[in-house]
Amino acid sequence: MDLSKILTPESLQALSSQVMTWVLSYIPKVAWALIALWIGFKVANIIGNTIHKVLNKRKVDKTVESFLISLLKNILKALVIVAAIGMLGVETSSFVAMFAAVGLAVGMALSGTLSHFASGIMILLFKPFKVWDFIETSGHIGTVRDVQIFNTILKTVDAKTIIIPNSDAIGGSIINYSMEDKKRVDIDVGISYGDSIDLAREVLQKIADEDERVLEEEWVTIGVKELGDNAVIFTFRTWVKTEDYWGAVFGLTEKVKKEFDATNGKLNFPFPQRDVHLYNEK
Repeated sequence: MDLSKILTPESLQALSSQVMTWVLSYIPKVAWALIALWIGFKVANIIGNTIHKVLNKRKVDKTVESFLISLLKNILKALVIVAAIGMLGVETSSFVAMFAAVGLAVGMALSGTLSHFASGIMILLFKPFKVWDFIETSGHIGTVRDVQIFNTILKTVDAKTIIIPNSDAIGGSIINYSMEDKKRVDIDVGISYGDSIDLAREVLQKIADEDERVLEEEWVTIGVKELGDNAVIFTFRTWVKTEDYWGAVFGLTEKVKKEFDATNGKLNFPFPQRDVHLYNEK
């Protein structure tokens, strides 16, 4: 086939004219589609922020609020993308069908991701924890900062951000330290075998009575827990409000040391001891 006879200057000029006409007619569609995409995303964010303010004023649970806003924004943005593709001249009905088929295939491939979504729904419904709860789950301890569609965000006490898939967050045991309004503080205190048990109990009771964080309506437990190898071990148990827990743990432990020191040697913290027997063999 002789291409020189087919690709004549006249045919090339006609082809370039057709291409230019097609490009010029298509550029406005692309431009409008991009503008619609940009505006649509902006509107989706505005709607999400507006709903956030409304839910915040009505004091809706932070976990529910975060989850709903995240879900709504993603749905709105998906609809904007479909509308923008329709502006390019693509038949949306066929596109939606194709999108559904692709979605099914992707869903099967991403079954784990869908399980995270389902787990997010479970967290929303049964509320094993909520935003600002201090929890231990999936081997991590921290404050819940956000519950998203697929992930739960924890902030640790040393300012690390941990992103845990929702299915992992509720897939095992969960310890929620914030669910109850009060907590028990357990402190073990050892004294020497030569020290007075009654004096130790009196000093520990005095510490509990003078600390404002200790709840008066709850019992203070002070008793001999164990006769250890090197010390008589007391258990010192008090109840405090949940928000006072760590302050009480540190404060009461420090107070025990100071009050025992103030007894001028009557109460001592023994060091590990070992008896050594020497035999003189001749």
